[in-house]
Amino acid sequence: MKIAYLTGEYPRATDTFIQREVAGLRAEGIEVLTCSIRRTGDQHLVGEEQRAEAARTFHVLPAVANPLRMARAELWAMARPARYLRALALAWKTAPRGIRGRVYNLIYFAEAVVLAHHMARMGVSHLHNHIAKSSCTVAMLAAEIAGLPYSFTLHGPDIFFAPEHWRLDEKIARARFVACISEFSRSQAMFWSDRGHWPKLKIIHCGVEPERYTTGARDGTRLIFVGRLDAVKGVPVLLDAFAEARGALPGLSLTLVGDGPDRAALEAEVTARGLAGAVIFAGYRSQAEVAALLAEHDALVLPSFAEGVPVVLMEAMAARLPVIATAVGGVGELVEHGVSGLMVPPGDGAALRAAILQVLGDGALRTRMGKAGRAVVETQFTATTEAARLARLFRAGAELPGEKRPETSS
Repeated sequence: MKIAYLTGEYPRATDTFIQREVAGLRAEGIEVLTCSIRRTGDQHLVGEEQRAEAARTFHVLPAVANPLRMARAELWAMARPARYLRALALAWKTAPRGIRGRVYNLIYFAEAVVLAHHMARMGVSHLHNHIAKSSCTVAMLAAEIAGLPYSFTLHGPDIFFAPEHWRLDEKIARARFVACISEFSRSQAMFWSDRGHWPKLKIIHCGVEPERYTTGARDGTRLIFVGRLDAVKGVPVLLDAFAEARGALPGLSLTLVGDGPDRAALEAEVTARGLAGAVIFAGYRSQAEVAALLAEHDALVLPSFAEGVPVVLMEAMAARLPVIATAVGGVGELVEHGVSGLMVPPGDGAALRAAILQVLGDGALRTRMGKAGRAVVETQFTATTEAARLARLFRAGAELPGEKRPETSS
């Protein structure tokens, strides 16, 4: 079986779970041709593994910008006028309101023509998309032009802020199946789709490889955050809680792994608050480097305002780290409060400070939570198991009668 995998950017340092999923599908005997709308910037390629993936990925926008390639794709598509016109009508029908929305969807249509031509040349039999926003619009249109089934993985939470804009209802209606990363994600898909489409909403977790993660030397003074440095992650709340926690634990340090639009402002804040020696900005790191950092820290903190089921929490739990996270989205499907970590209300700096002090002040508690977290990941969130379930969906369509997931520990 040969399938095409489409994302907005692939591979990317912040989306290594997609890379693991692709590897897992290939191990299941499925040929996966990776496609990306844009080329990934060098700053997002960390490690030889990602650079090798980038080298063999088909990039849509550079092909659209090539006049000869675009012309060949258009001629190929227009030789199938019924599909071409249906896709064009679909692009018009699903465009956001206003001239800008129409223009963007016509651009997505052009991208879809090129992608459909590429898939036809490569003998692709199914198209799958990750991140159900603009790249999924391209996938939906390309599937119509090529006459192929398509599916997508629904993450969230950002798409749930504007589901009408991205026509989530239409995408679900036309998909062969939808891989929802959590019960929360599936519930939102149910809300925004016709009841007749609910059976095609399947839960496929993003998984990790527990064997990558080990436990190193830990002394109860080192916190770590891993994620994109932008508003949704709530890092200013973490800095407030961290600064106050240092009053009780003067040797406390914090490592921020990742990058993003808020980095400069956060660095300035850290300096202004006299925390420059205690807060380390580590930038993007490879999977292996993140695993090494998790091994030598004492707790991972994720103070997000909105999340799906964060893969970084799975990675930390695989490394036997207690996690401190906000009770948003699907976090509670992964973290059991008081067992594998602590959950606090989003935006509550005082509660976050108290959780940090509770976890770092009790070595036995950290050990128990780390052990419990590792067990959850090993039984419910392994990349190999989830890739196998996804492979069955690709092979059998959306019909998997009688399949049940293992019970959660909560």
